[in-house]
Amino acid sequence: MIMTRQELIDLIRERKSFLCVGLDTDPAKMPEHLRNERDGVFRFNRAIIDATIDACVAYKPNLAFYEALGLEGLRQLKLTMDYIHQLKKPVFTIADAKRGDIGNTSERYAKAFLDPKGDFNFDSMTIAPYMGADSVTPFTVYDGKWVILLALTSNKGAFDFQLTEDRNGTPLYQRVLDTSKQWGNEENMMYVVGATKAEMLDDVRRIVPNSFLLVPGVGAQGGSLEEVCKHGLNKDCGLLVNSSRGIIYASNGMDFADRAGEEARKLQQQMAAVL
Repeated sequence: MIMTRQELIDLIRERKSFLCVGLDTDPAKMPEHLRNERDGVFRFNRAIIDATIDACVAYKPNLAFYEALGLEGLRQLKLTMDYIHQLKKPVFTIADAKRGDIGNTSERYAKAFLDPKGDFNFDSMTIAPYMGADSVTPFTVYDGKWVILLALTSNKGAFDFQLTEDRNGTPLYQRVLDTSKQWGNEENMMYVVGATKAEMLDDVRRIVPNSFLLVPGVGAQGGSLEEVCKHGLNKDCGLLVNSSRGIIYASNGMDFADRAGEEARKLQQQMAAVL
């Protein structure tokens, strides 16, 4: 399934939500009754998806949590993606991989996760821009698939590089935004901007006014949905706001899915009021 920019906008309007649920599934944090099940990770994900699908428009598996489990983890990821693809309700999918390497390696990363004929067939993938154009453009070759470029992250280490200024006083993240417009467009490129940097969204919007932004950090990381919307919304919404731990680990008991659904609906209701 391919989701165009307009289809994503339409889905946001239909569900009155721009919520992305992060599937950072850690067996150690799952309910005890699922930890020793052969397909426990998938069963956990499936229950979360069933409980939250009406309140969100996107799911973002963090690949590190699956790769850490070896071949079995990748099998759980495939089961999860197969389940999402057979849903009758459309949803946008993000491979949170933060890949970035020279061209031929990037081509293989893209094939692994974006190829419609591959095992995973994600709609999009997070990419690190540090190595420049030839590390990013291989991810744009699949029609209808999206690059989500790291621009301004919410971690403390962002100050090490992203906010350093050149001799003209321009922060590096702004140069990344400006230069990357040559590599893609509003139909196939989004940007990651951390919620804890919400006040900087004004500067981001001056450079990419119409692009979608993936905004992690709302909830457990302390980002404010109100501030993100104040500085980041555009005429088409233009936001996918991610919450992971605050939703999927709202409970580690038998009621984990119900609690996840409740937390997702709380955010959806706030988003509906904004929209």
